[in-house]
Amino acid sequence: MQKTSLLLSIFFLSVKLLFAEINGIEVTGTVYDAVDGSPVPGVNVLEKGTTNGAVSDINGAYKIFVKNESAILVFSFIGYTTAEIVINSNRVINVNLQVDNSSLSEVIVTGVGRGLFRRRSKGALSYGVSVNDSYNFQPRFNTEGYTAIDENEFLKVTKNPLSTFSIDVDAASYSNIRRFINIGQRPPKDAVRIEEMINYFNYSYPLPEKEDPFSIYTELATCPWNEDHNLVHIGLQGKEIPTENLPTSNFVFLIDVSGSMNSPNKLPLLKSAFNMLVENLRNEDRVAIVVYAGAAGLVLPSTPGNNKAKIKNSINRLTAGGSTAGGEGIELAYHIASENFIEGGNNRIILATDGDFNTGPSSNAHMESLIEKKREERVFLTVLGFGMGNYKDDKMEILADKGNGNYAYIDNLQEARKVLINEFGGTMFTIAKDVKLQIEFNPVKVQAYRLIGYENRLLEDEDFNDDKKDAGELGSGHTVTALYEIIPAGVKSRFIKSVDSLKYQRSLVKEESYNTNEVMTIKFRYKAPDDRKSQLITNYISDNTIDWRNASINFKWSAAVAEFGMLLRDSKYSQSTDIASVTQLAKDARGEDDEGYRREFIRLVESSKFLSDEK
Repeated sequence: MQKTSLLLSIFFLSVKLLFAEINGIEVTGTVYDAVDGSPVPGVNVLEKGTTNGAVSDINGAYKIFVKNESAILVFSFIGYTTAEIVINSNRVINVNLQVDNSSLSEVIVTGVGRGLFRRRSKGALSYGVSVNDSYNFQPRFNTEGYTAIDENEFLKVTKNPLSTFSIDVDAASYSNIRRFINIGQRPPKDAVRIEEMINYFNYSYPLPEKEDPFSIYTELATCPWNEDHNLVHIGLQGKEIPTENLPTSNFVFLIDVSGSMNSPNKLPLLKSAFNMLVENLRNEDRVAIVVYAGAAGLVLPSTPGNNKAKIKNSINRLTAGGSTAGGEGIELAYHIASENFIEGGNNRIILATDGDFNTGPSSNAHMESLIEKKREERVFLTVLGFGMGNYKDDKMEILADKGNGNYAYIDNLQEARKVLINEFGGTMFTIAKDVKLQIEFNPVKVQAYRLIGYENRLLEDEDFNDDKKDAGELGSGHTVTALYEIIPAGVKSRFIKSVDSLKYQRSLVKEESYNTNEVMTIKFRYKAPDDRKSQLITNYISDNTIDWRNASINFKWSAAVAEFGMLLRDSKYSQSTDIASVTQLAKDARGEDDEGYRREFIRLVESSKFLSDEK
């Protein structure tokens, strides 16, 4: 008996040693900021002298497999002093990184590298940077494309009493900006869409109580970056529909497998992201897969969601190569979606690409025309962007807008989980379409106003009552936030431009404007997903201005994000804003942050002072 026990002990010890030899020693831990003790996401953890590495997640946690106990772990992140720690017999190593207050000595790629590899052990995944990989992660020439943004200016109420715009729930700009900052570069100004930065985050607005698909929240306070001005905060909260109660989905995954996707932060990351989404499918949902390179083809016919293995196998077999017939791929995807159309269901194409359409019918006009036609047939389009260097943000933003869908940029698996799992209902299911806002300002209370962001979403005043005019969509559980900076009546400001008096007409202010405490009236129009006629909601804001220091967490956080966006754009309206004031305002407004997104934002702000202007 003792001999048998001894043999078993030797056997298990041998297996353990063999396992360690093959898979390495597992080391885990959490990276913290040495000053305030908060977790630091996006830190590179590299086994010194090797290409073996990992990246800390949103909670600062990491996991890495090293060869032996003499290995040295190197912890590095932009804005922090690099730390080196010998493993020895430790299996859990928590690290406190010191802030580097002198200068940025090296730029570290976080989340993805010139080669992002994956190794599996005990069911765990470890992601790291492979600096000697054959992939060329950073192309020699940067051909990224962004739509030019002319920043909204202050408008006099007497000349422009109405402000009309479409909502925007896209968040691609924020994660794209994060990508630039994490590799030590200042993002291009036109990549910074402030409304998308603000709407990346969730806000604690009251849930709808009536039949309307969303509730309305407003707040008026002094402006943090100019206390002579006021800031108006407008928030919408979409009705939350549990995933199990969402209508059945008819998905078509439209995946770019052209040569430009042959990079670790493109097709491999894309596959992992879509495998996440497949896990979230219900039995009654259906998925087809269309791919395009030099030509478009059907990889998987419409398949029930309970056949997850078959769907995943189709995804995992994909390889990249060839030119990019994006227009042909979109046409085929809509054809497949129409063939499998579910009446009363969620019929949606999910396009995943770097946006580099270079062959076939790929002109913006052609694709926009097709997408506009199909949205009237109730097939919507969601766009997921991947990669860098040749990334075509301008084209993908247009496609998502025209397709009654939303647009996200996936720079790492954490972002994929946020978009495709945590916010599945909001990303994939529309509860209200063509949502527009029109604000009328009271000239007795307001001298001038400026809508912060939404430059690409402005509408003509006449468009508000035109039900044929396309506008933004609101998803299940989504929040939408908009900010107006206003100059109260009687306040002198260098931002108000003088205009000569009119010779042939004059503007009259109605008497009732003097007899009301209303600062503005807000009108909302929206349609149910299957309706063609809009519904109208009217609200107003009274002149109950509070000091911004006493404002809500919602107000302060949105203001902090807006301030940072203005700094990244070198806005002439940033006024007294600087990195220190943005950081402090954000820290004061962090509130509940279970997923760590707000902590991550604060890290980005603090790191941005080290940014290089090289592109």
